[in-house]
Amino acid sequence: MPPTETDSDADSDPDSGSGSDAGIDGDADPGLPDTRCALLSALADGPVGGPALADRLGVSRAAVWKQVEALRDAGFDVESGDDGYAVTGVPAYNAEALAFGLDAPFAVEYHDALGSTNDRARALAAAGAPETVVVAGEQTAARGRLDREWAAPSGGAWFSVLARPDDPPAHAPAFTLATAVAVTRACREAGVDARIKWPNDVLVGERKLCGILTEMAGEADRVSWLVVGVGLNANVAAADLPEGATSLRAELGSAVDRRLLVQRVLEAFDDLRGDLTAVVPAWREHADTLGRRVRVETPGGVVTGEAVGVEFPGALVVRTDDGEVRVTAGDCEHLRPA
Repeated sequence: MPPTETDSDADSDPDSGSGSDAGIDGDADPGLPDTRCALLSALADGPVGGPALADRLGVSRAAVWKQVEALRDAGFDVESGDDGYAVTGVPAYNAEALAFGLDAPFAVEYHDALGSTNDRARALAAAGAPETVVVAGEQTAARGRLDREWAAPSGGAWFSVLARPDDPPAHAPAFTLATAVAVTRACREAGVDARIKWPNDVLVGERKLCGILTEMAGEADRVSWLVVGVGLNANVAAADLPEGATSLRAELGSAVDRRLLVQRVLEAFDDLRGDLTAVVPAWREHADTLGRRVRVETPGGVVTGEAVGVEFPGALVVRTDDGEVRVTAGDCEHLRPA
């Protein structure tokens, strides 16, 4: 089965910020060396002695020291005391920072600038790469559903997750719902009253905070790979937002820690994908669409009525004058009450 696009839209909005340079060549590999990943995992648990690290990583003490120096070069504050090495400061936003303390099984690849995180994740998928999150400080050729252009300048949380689920292609929409729930939970944890607009936009009130683009390839009975792209406004000033958009910074009045924000989304997504049957109830809990009049443009025409439910793996149930209609794909608009 060739690559396909689920009913998702990643139109998103700008932010500002910076990160360390990890390369932007599409053929480059700015991911983390395995030894450094293992070191970050070990140090996340607290101080660890050099000999213990060498045994745990299966390398020499000299190799441990070399990787510790690499972490310092990447912006970490790593102190060496009687108890061993301990991290006392973490850089704001780069591959090492995102991997440090991440409780989800994704390799991390970071780029200061990249054309499209979804395109890069698709290339990794085709090359047989393991599950990976591709993060960009900014995107120069970002796109949304139906190849719509969207702005993703420096500072936003722009990332795509390459997953290899053991699920049929028909279940792919549930991963979009799971991502929307994960983003909403992370934003609410940050202090913003985020809600979900079917199937994938995250809103604050009627203002757009985040969009999601999901793509996949697979056989008739199994997904080969799935890429979920997230465009989440984070630290953009209210004056710089386009009409109808908002950001966490605009809502909170101060910047958020994008490293922790992205980690929380990845961890929540990883937890939710473990039980797809629980995704729909979790989505309903944060839904802004249910109970509202909607207008949905579908490939078969326009459906207008009251959104009364969502069914696995992600169909919206709309009560129209002619009865209930189940919508599996389309652009949804919230209407004002008649």
